[in-house]
Amino acid sequence: MDNTPGPRAGRKEWTALGVLMLPLLLVSMDVSVLYFAIPSISEDLEPSATQQLWILDMYGFVLAGLLITMGALGDRIGRRRLVLVGAAVFGLASAAAAYAHSAELLIAVRALLGLGGAALMPSTLALVRNLFHDEKQRAKAVTLWTAVLTTGISLGPVVSGLLLEHFWWGSVFLINVPAMALLLALVPFLVPESSTGRPAVGPAAAEQSSTEQSSTEQSGTEQPGTERPAAGGRPRFDLLSSALSLGALLPVIYGVKEWARHGYAPVPALGIAVGLLFGFVFMRRQRRLEHPMIDLGLLGRRAFGGPVLANLLAMFATVGMAVFFSQYLQSVLGQSPLTAALWSLVPAAGVAVTAPTGAALAQRIDRAYVMGGGFALSACGFLLITQLQTDSPLWYTLLGGSVYAGGLVAAMTIANELALGAAPPERAGSAAAVLESGQELGGALGMAILGSVGAAVYSRDMADGVPAGVPHADAVRETLGGAAAVASELPGAVAEALLTAAREAFTHGMGIAAIGAAVAMSGAGLFSVVFLRGAGRAAAPVPDEPTAPDHRPASREAAL
Repeated sequence: MDNTPGPRAGRKEWTALGVLMLPLLLVSMDVSVLYFAIPSISEDLEPSATQQLWILDMYGFVLAGLLITMGALGDRIGRRRLVLVGAAVFGLASAAAAYAHSAELLIAVRALLGLGGAALMPSTLALVRNLFHDEKQRAKAVTLWTAVLTTGISLGPVVSGLLLEHFWWGSVFLINVPAMALLLALVPFLVPESSTGRPAVGPAAAEQSSTEQSSTEQSGTEQPGTERPAAGGRPRFDLLSSALSLGALLPVIYGVKEWARHGYAPVPALGIAVGLLFGFVFMRRQRRLEHPMIDLGLLGRRAFGGPVLANLLAMFATVGMAVFFSQYLQSVLGQSPLTAALWSLVPAAGVAVTAPTGAALAQRIDRAYVMGGGFALSACGFLLITQLQTDSPLWYTLLGGSVYAGGLVAAMTIANELALGAAPPERAGSAAAVLESGQELGGALGMAILGSVGAAVYSRDMADGVPAGVPHADAVRETLGGAAAVASELPGAVAEALLTAAREAFTHGMGIAAIGAAVAMSGAGLFSVVFLRGAGRAAAPVPDEPTAPDHRPASREAAL
């Protein structure tokens, strides 16, 4: 077992990391940047209700569906090259979105933005794996990557609100254009290319002995039944696997989101079933391929598969509670959208403290204990949220948000670093894509499950809480926003009674959802401590020869 530290990164690598954080920030911001812009877009483009939902969701759907495809593609053609392609697509699509003259065009361009974002996200994380070979430096780099990702999602509504104070709705897209142009100018000079120098070998090929592999490489002959690599020694890109992965993720995420919005319906349920079927076929195909898009052997290792599950649970709680948190600030505490968005950045202070602290602790004690501690801290934050009332002070709300956000990001940082360390450099893109796909799925599940729990509690409480004679009782019992809309048309005393009942019901539902999040985080912490102990002290072995001609070999680490 060789635990010799890898070569340390210098100023050029850290500068390159800073450049790579720019697209990550913008891609994560675009998930939420339209929250405040939708009213202006609706007034200008006059979309139908269905088109409005697709304007919001198309970006996230395409981004989630193509992550695995783009991670595998980056491993084959080069991650720097894919970053440049993604930046070009993202910049051009942003300019087109800013001047879209119809709802249909905006939906189509949002799909192109998702394509560009999917090319950028796994490639940035994979390049972190290949830029930083020293374990301590890589931990710091992954801490920064995770913090930028989560901050971008929170920053989107703030940037949107500030821009809409002075400019038209297209400005929320135009801010991406100069940033992508800067990225295209700097990446070729600062970021080294990295790709699969030789194909990643999956479970089907692992059965072949090392002696047979060596003789094949020396003789240049091809074993019967194997895939013929493309030029340059890289395996051909598997279009069928790409289509299957898209067919697995998109229907599931669509079905879960629709279920969360409207409750059970045949179409979302069918979508989930179809997605699971495609996922089953996809996994069977990966098991039989010699050069799979996802290495199931890597996914089955606890140093990689464990962090993937931990990240899924973390995003389950993060996204599931995000809707409650922002709506509580606006609709219960009565803040304006921009003020609420600015206050929602305060929990980033908790992240700024706990994320580097967790990374430092992980250098001294087992990562599993640090992850467990982060999840336990987040569970405490959610328990604080369960005590919120309609008249709770703002500082208490922000304290609870800071505690749970800080614990979650600390745990996610360690999980990301542990998984990247377990993945060999030649599979860094695919590994990053699997991590991020798990996060997307976890977010969709959190929105569906925790959102449904909160909605169910609200509806139950409002069944007996609507004052007599209030019109549109169904809308009142469905959402707090519906109750507020009805209250605006009622006399003062009746309106105030209705809003008071609705706010109390919403706060009660948020508290029950927070209990669910706390239970999930407690389970994630227990899982980390029990199943991941010792996993952080070892990672995947690196091949005996460099993974690409223009890229330094990573340090050799012991396999689990």
